[in-house]
Amino acid sequence: MITAYVYNNRELTITELNIQDVVPAKTLWLDLFKPSDEEREWLSKYSVEEVPEEEDINEIEASARFYQNNDGLHINSLFPQRIGQDVKGVNVSFNLRKDFLLTIREDDVGLIRLLRNYLRLGRIKVTTPQGLFLELFNLKVDYLSDLIEDIYSVVDGVSEQVFENNELDEVFKLITLQEDSNGKIRLSLLDTQRSLRYMQRYYRGQLTDDNLKDLREMLLDIESLMPHSQFIFDKLNFLLDAAMGFSGLQQNKIIKIFSVAAVIFLPPTVIASAYGMNFSTMPELEWQFGYPMAILMMLASAGGTYAFFKRKGWL
Repeated sequence: MITAYVYNNRELTITELNIQDVVPAKTLWLDLFKPSDEEREWLSKYSVEEVPEEEDINEIEASARFYQNNDGLHINSLFPQRIGQDVKGVNVSFNLRKDFLLTIREDDVGLIRLLRNYLRLGRIKVTTPQGLFLELFNLKVDYLSDLIEDIYSVVDGVSEQVFENNELDEVFKLITLQEDSNGKIRLSLLDTQRSLRYMQRYYRGQLTDDNLKDLREMLLDIESLMPHSQFIFDKLNFLLDAAMGFSGLQQNKIIKIFSVAAVIFLPPTVIASAYGMNFSTMPELEWQFGYPMAILMMLASAGGTYAFFKRKGWL
């Protein structure tokens, strides 16, 4: 799907294009969502260089994510996407050209939909591709901050459940899920930082004062969010160690009970084994009070062992 955002005389027009159309004049933003082969071929008519494929957008090396060619500045950036309790990373390809911003993406991105609504409602006023790019990244940094706050709230609640026996399974699941989400958020923060710094170097001396101010503020915000993300990592690792230690302690208590029970019943077992033998020379076999005596001896030996453990504080 091809969407053109045309900004003319302070009015925004959003138009869905097909491969028979041409890019409208004064297009500010051209967005390709899950482009087909025909749509990529259509875009190649407006490109000097080769149109990036999905594999190119998902490359991780810096040379493939941040580069420049005859079509302008190219930045592939990772955007966070909340799916239930999980966080997913979606790569979006940005091509900052002289006249418009080109985006190519294979997945729906909530922040792009939010930017589209803001533009339609007039809450964002931009006239340059660079300004539009920075507005989207400003929304991204704010969203990453909200995600970190959400994780911290969950972690704060998990810390109260660590020492509850019936909640340990849920605690382990929550800790693992939040650690994975925090890792993806941190990766997105680092990717955003590299994207903005690369843009800053590319447009050195060319950005407006407002754009330059926004860019620097976002970099400062990212710097301030990094320690929060690291703190959450440390907190999650502490909670995981505490939960595993508490789980091991509970298991040790159970094993201790079985061990004590085995030792308590060991003397009665020895007595019962001795009198369970059927040798003809055993004098107690003909004794009238042999059976009750054996029972009393077993009870006394078990009681004595229990009293000894209790006195030592092992129970």
